Formats: sequence, structure tokens, C-alpha cells
Amino acid sequence: MVRVTEKESNYQDLDKMSVSELLTNMNKEDKTVPLAVEQAIPQLEALVNVTVEKMKKGGRLFYIGAGTSGRLGILDASECPPTFGVPFDWVIGLIAGGDTAIRKAVEFAEDDMEQAWKDMEEYDIDKHDVIIGIAASGTTPYVIGGLRRANAEGLVTGCIVCNDSSPIAEEAQYPVEVIVGPEFVTGSTRMKSGTAQKLVLNMLSTSVMIQLGRVKGNKMVDMQLSNIKLVARGVRMVMEETGLDQEAASNLLERYGNVRKAIENYQSSSKS
Repeated sequence: MVRVTEKESNYQDLDKMSVSELLTNMNKEDKTVPLAVEQAIPQLEALVNVTVEKMKKGGRLFYIGAGTSGRLGILDASECPPTFGVPFDWVIGLIAGGDTAIRKAVEFAEDDMEQAWKDMEEYDIDKHDVIIGIAASGTTPYVIGGLRRANAEGLVTGCIVCNDSSPIAEEAQYPVEVIVGPEFVTGSTRMKSGTAQKLVLNMLSTSVMIQLGRVKGNKMVDMQLSNIKLVARGVRMVMEETGLDQEAASNLLERYGNVRKAIENYQSSSKS
């Protein structure tokens, strides 16, 4: 059995603090997280590069995790299609306990070392896929087992953990270790660790998508136009790139249904 070592909070008697003290001290701890992420950028760069390489060959990006870590992976995966206009099976988040565990804890689900691979097999795992385990402690059996089997199958593996020299980091070919230190509430890894994981996931998926050409300049030209706000944003992008007025840009966007296509078709027709 993998043992979890939890470091005591830097603060005592939280239940005796005022609301102001609680908020101030939590914020003080949170300020250390970006600095911890900064230290892990070289590791993250290596993981981004290999992920881009594999996805250019048709591979997909899988996140596997339990609890908060699993939910953060699902969140990042679910945001990629609307933000970057990619298919829903390009980035896939899997959580121990399945979809039920997204909203409520599933007892002992994270303790099954075989289940992660079974979950991934439902997606017809390919040799170009990349598997990233997310676990604050770096000890979650669900993630360890998934990475171990992925390694055995010749897949690229990475991880995002918040403890140094963890079992999961040892399994991963491309470990990203963000050492955030003790949580404000001892063992509550939804706090600093969760914040660190969210920051790293943002950096990872955004960098990958930019490298795959899903951003033009600094614009989300492939975003899904799924609400009024995003349609308005899309119209502004078309106006900026083409010099058209609002009505003409709106008509062009409606015709092609996508910012990139609207701009490219307008530019192409202007040259001919």
C-alpha cells in the first residue's frame, strides 16, 4: 500500500481565526503557488513538446486522476473544444469512479490500480496518445496503475504532482513536479495543490493548442460560436482582420460559421 505523508499546515488554531485572518492567510499561501509553478516550467516544456509531437501524428491527450485532480483534468479537457474548436475526442479527462465522481466522491475508486487502463481502453488507445496522470500527493493507485500500464504499452506518459520524488513521478516519463508545500488546512489538496494543477493545465493545453495552430495572433479564431457573447467577439475579430464594418463582418461570419474561415475566405476573395 502506498503511504501518504501529509505536511502540517504552517498555521495553527484555524478555528480561532477571524474571517479577515483566514482570508489574509489563505491568500498569503496562495501567492506562493505561481512561484512553485515557475520552478517546474522546464519540466512542463518537455511535456508540451512531446505532446505536440504526438498530437501532430494523430494522437490524443488523456488526463487521468481522482477527486479534485480528476475533476480538474475533466474541466481542462471540456474547455478545449469551445475555446479552440477542436473535436471532443482530442483531449479526454478520466476520473476514478467515472462520471458519478465528478459531482460526489466514490468510495475507494482511486484505490483500484487496474481501472484507469480499463477506462482508457474504451477509447481505443493508440500508440500516439499521451497519458498524463494528475495527483496532488503523487501516490494515487488509480493513476500509478494507469501510467504503469501505459508505459508497458509504449505510450508517452507524464504527470502533474505536488510532492517531490513521488511514486507517480517515478512512473511518468515526463514528470511535472510543482512543490507547493503544506496546505492551509492540513491535507486539503483542493487548495494550493489544486490551484497549481489548474495553472499547469492551463499552460499545458493552451501551449499545445497554439503549437497546433489553433490560435491566430492572440485570437481564438477557431472558437465555437455557442452564445451571443462569443458571436459578438467573433464579429469584432473579423472586423479587426478585414476592415469590414459590423454588418458586413456579421454577415461574413454567419455565412462561414467560423472566424478563421470567414477571414481566410474574405482575404482569398480580395486577392482574386
